[in-house]
Amino acid sequence: MALITFREAIRQAMDEEMARDERVILMGEEVAEYDGAYKVSQGLLDKYGDKRVIDTPITEAGFSGIGIGAAMVGLRPIVEWMTFNFSLLAYDQVVNNAAKMRHMSGGQISVPIVFRGPNGPAEYLSSQHSQALQSVYAHVPGLIVVAPATPYDAKGLLKSSIRNDNPVLFLEAELMYNWKGEVPEEDYLIPIGKADVKRVGSDITLITCSKPLRLVEQAAQHLAELGVEAEIIDLRTVKPLDEEAIYQSVRKTNRCVIVDQTWPFASVASHIGWLVSKNCFDYLDAPAELVTSEDVPMPYNHTLELEVQPTVKKIVDAAKKVLYM
Repeated sequence: MALITFREAIRQAMDEEMARDERVILMGEEVAEYDGAYKVSQGLLDKYGDKRVIDTPITEAGFSGIGIGAAMVGLRPIVEWMTFNFSLLAYDQVVNNAAKMRHMSGGQISVPIVFRGPNGPAEYLSSQHSQALQSVYAHVPGLIVVAPATPYDAKGLLKSSIRNDNPVLFLEAELMYNWKGEVPEEDYLIPIGKADVKRVGSDITLITCSKPLRLVEQAAQHLAELGVEAEIIDLRTVKPLDEEAIYQSVRKTNRCVIVDQTWPFASVASHIGWLVSKNCFDYLDAPAELVTSEDVPMPYNHTLELEVQPTVKKIVDAAKKVLYM
């Protein structure tokens, strides 16, 4: 298998799906002439032309709405938000049109659209550009939320998302674009709604998705040095959530830590913690523990910025707490 970056995996997925289906278009700020703000769409304009790779004005509500309308009449748009922080400007379009149209039309109108771009904190971007918004969109019925953490998962899940007949929020991260991983050269899909066991263990379950996966893997290595074998569940899809994969692991290990890069209140982590407590109560040897970002706006100072987010130490400390170490 080829060793490629997360960025290249996303590009390959879009390229292959655009070649397979002429209804697939890409639109967003700087996706065409500039090859994308993060060079994810590099070369696609030259290959597919400006009718299918479309630069938009700086107006998320406007071009997101145009994408939704295009999806309703038969196209399969990929809308790139330069960052999910800017998606808040399009929130009305996504929640009141994309998410509800199938329901309000009695199933007559589908909205096969993918909204993709970097989600969560990068570096030195301060409060307004460092927000992880997965729980904001997972809260809304009618939306699918996908959050891969490896190039392999990103390519397979993006291809599945593009082929899906429902609106998909596809979460990436600026700091993940250069991450490398093995990706098959042949065509493949990863089913939406299926978690993946990234590490097998018997003593504690660590649950996460997207960028924090690397922190969780490092924490698992630290725990292994202490004689603790952690099992890592990578959700890959936030909604629909693979509850059975979570329960199966927790019923084996009897302990659970959920790691989420967003704020703690009404978060994906808090929802999973409730599900585990409700459905695995008789198997738990300790309450489920959460590791999230602190409940504060993101500081600009880099030392404080790192301290606000989940860290390896916080994950290890949480694991020790539920292990009574």
